[in-house]
Amino acid sequence: MEKMKKIAVLTSGGDAPGMNAAIRAVVRAGIANKLDVYGVLRGYKGLISNEFIKLKSTDVSKIIQTGGTILGTARSPEFREKEGRTKAFENLKANKIDGLVVIGGDGSFAGASLISREHNFPVIGIPGTIDNDLYGTDYTIGYDTALNNVVDAVDKIRDTASSHDRVFFVEVMGREAGFIALRSGIACGAEAILIPELDGQVDKLMTFLADQGKKKKSSIIMVAEGKKEGNTLEIARLVESKFPELDVRVSILGHIQRGGSPTAYDRVTASRMGVAAVDALLNDQRSIMVGIADNDITHVPLNKTVKLHKTVNPDLLDIIDLLI
Repeated sequence: MEKMKKIAVLTSGGDAPGMNAAIRAVVRAGIANKLDVYGVLRGYKGLISNEFIKLKSTDVSKIIQTGGTILGTARSPEFREKEGRTKAFENLKANKIDGLVVIGGDGSFAGASLISREHNFPVIGIPGTIDNDLYGTDYTIGYDTALNNVVDAVDKIRDTASSHDRVFFVEVMGREAGFIALRSGIACGAEAILIPELDGQVDKLMTFLADQGKKKKSSIIMVAEGKKEGNTLEIARLVESKFPELDVRVSILGHIQRGGSPTAYDRVTASRMGVAAVDALLNDQRSIMVGIADNDITHVPLNKTVKLHKTVNPDLLDIIDLLI
């Protein structure tokens, strides 16, 4: 193996609080190991359009506390095609880049795995997605911040719900995974939690509301946006039709969950992963994700993170049955 001299880092997919902390860690760990570090603007789109900028240590000062990503992110249909990935690889070689760090989620890792395999190029993934749905890591960057954003919003909604005896359906992100809804629902003391991983939840909700409606108490119903038994508005309308005496409201939190300053946990996790990604490149690793398992850094093949499914914690499901 030739000695690694230059590496690049990009952020891809949806932004997640803590991405900037990861960028900062990659840049400073790289420089500490006498590497030149380049940022790629706008993710894979910038990789194809050759948008490389050299990053100094001062360029990543005072970003650890900021949300979003200073490198930007954008969709790139062109990168999904082999010709697009070949063009991206040619730009990496033209800029004499020896290794690439990709910060993103499962879609980003699918592309990272392909370019690594097709061109035998070292690519290390750092899991950055608020959904926490990547196989091989206990936590992804941004998840903890998103949970705290949801809890803060729902605590405020609870005040109104209690004041007016209302049933609030609160929709959170999670098109294919209910990790945010499950953990934030427990943290908020939600009266019901609906997630894509479980069936029959609407029937259970109806049974609960039949009793709850008689008591005239307020309720928070946490719903992951990808619920299989209907979307949040459809379920709310069904409840209204069956229980006209209930005052039903819907609150869709949307992208507020992504924004804001990352929590201390996300900053530290992102910093650990950024350093681990540089170490992995220096140790001739390629096509892997650095993750966190039992609070230790782990290496997981990128193709596994894409192909294998992460399941919800059964202990948390038991807590729902006990506490709700």
